[in-house]
Amino acid sequence: MNRAKYDGVVACVPVTVPYVRHSIRGAHWFLARALRELIATAGLAKSDVDGLCVSSFSLAPDTAVGLTQHLGMSPRWLDHIPMGGASGIVALRRAARAVQAGDADVVACLAGDTNHVESFRLMLGNFSQFARDAVYPYGAGGPNASFAFLTAAYMRTYGATREDFGHLCVAQRQNALAFPHALMKKPLTLDAYLAARAVAAPIHLFDCVMPCAGAEAFLVMTADRAKRLGLPGVRILGTIERHNAFPEDPIQLRGGWAMDIDDLYAQAGVGPEDIDFLQTYDDYPVISLMQIEDLGFCAKGDGPAFVRRHTFTNDGSFPMNTSGGQLSVGQAGAAGGYLGLVEALRQLTGRPLGSTVPDARIGLVSGFGMINYDRGLCSGAVVLADTSSTTGSKPRAPDTGSTAAVRAGP
Repeated sequence: MNRAKYDGVVACVPVTVPYVRHSIRGAHWFLARALRELIATAGLAKSDVDGLCVSSFSLAPDTAVGLTQHLGMSPRWLDHIPMGGASGIVALRRAARAVQAGDADVVACLAGDTNHVESFRLMLGNFSQFARDAVYPYGAGGPNASFAFLTAAYMRTYGATREDFGHLCVAQRQNALAFPHALMKKPLTLDAYLAARAVAAPIHLFDCVMPCAGAEAFLVMTADRAKRLGLPGVRILGTIERHNAFPEDPIQLRGGWAMDIDDLYAQAGVGPEDIDFLQTYDDYPVISLMQIEDLGFCAKGDGPAFVRRHTFTNDGSFPMNTSGGQLSVGQAGAAGGYLGLVEALRQLTGRPLGSTVPDARIGLVSGFGMINYDRGLCSGAVVLADTSSTTGSKPRAPDTGSTAAVRAGP
């Protein structure tokens, strides 16, 4: 595949609007505050931002174009990305190409949602026609039942246990304890995880994200402009995006990453052994295991064994979801699809808000979104590097498995 590289473009200025469990403010307020923080941090005028990407579930009845009037902006390039947990990667891909083509000079990528007491329930009731037809008639509202279905299938097929999922949740909570915006402030033990009440078997309480309100954002611009502004930037080595992958699979045990992983590493000029940290989309831990496998860190079905070999903490082996991920920070709607990307920008520019991954130079961020009854439709991934690194970072001993094994699928 002859794909143009992302040379000359950087992502910079990671911004988080602090999360709150519930808010009386609307999504517009959270998105506007994120934009304000972006331009203030970058030393720009609002008029300098001539491109805008927006992701939000609770912005309705507005879309991105309606938001421009609320924000008092006149961008010459605009995109609305309703792809949930894949939104951050899709926004980065499109914004980078717009800057490369000269269609925009500075693109603000914004994702945010509010969370009223009833807003999450009402949003789920209109999430998709598949959910209306296959979930709600049976008294199961929202994603818990769907992910219970996926989790049970994964456990039967590959021998994963609740302890395996709990190991990820406990590690992410440890990472989150140093992250100031995490809503989960108490340590989590494996015993507490296992003893938590069932929500939709085999899903228990700590397998589920907490809906909340907040926003995440970043800027995309040329490397030269970022340098002139004194903004630390992060290079884009390679990206992939796939929708409705493997539609013939009766239930999802793999995602679109398995289709495109060789392309991702070929673009980036690195392999799984070169990645210093991984940020997975983690609304439930089973999907993190799928990403670990499908991104080539182990063979398909070896995810449980891989989990048992690593700590996943920032100071241990295979740092993952280094701010705590959604399972400990919270899920601010569509901003959940930006959380790992914004955290990766901080780690790679040496400015994390929480604990640091030592000597991190190359990171991989994975996205997953728009769950219907039996699968998520959107997937994507991006390999990012600090501006001082070259492709082929310091070697790390590869784990078992190969991209060929991953691509084979279930």
